[in-house]
Amino acid sequence: MTSRPEVPASAGTTDTTPPALAALRGQCPQCGAKTLFGGVASFAPRCRACGLDYSSFNVGDGPAPFLIFLVGGLVVMLAILLELKVGPPFWVHILLWLPLTALLVVGGLRFSKGLLLILEYRNRAREGRIVGGE
Repeated sequence: MTSRPEVPASAGTTDTTPPALAALRGQCPQCGAKTLFGGVASFAPRCRACGLDYSSFNVGDGPAPFLIFLVGGLVVMLAILLELKVGPPFWVHILLWLPLTALLVVGGLRFSKGLLLILEYRNRAREGRIVGGE
């Protein structure tokens, strides 16, 4: 595993930027450049501005189960509410809820993965180590 650079004492713009805002903007946690994502919801291999290796962070698929429950619950609740109040044809539900669900999941995944990576960097989170291990 590659070692991560330490957070500098004055890390520039990202120290004053709230982590949620930095995640929305896709900012590198080290230099603040908007280089965090290489795809819609996938990280770039490294920051093009400062060279921070994003693959050394352990974000994984942690946010996915939470998004499934949150987005799924919200969409089902809204669909039931619409059905009870208006009673539209079935095709209206399909046209409404499929794109909305896709947008919420992809947007939420991008935001939450970015937020976890930024918080992991700022809090210097590391794997647990056993002192005097076997």
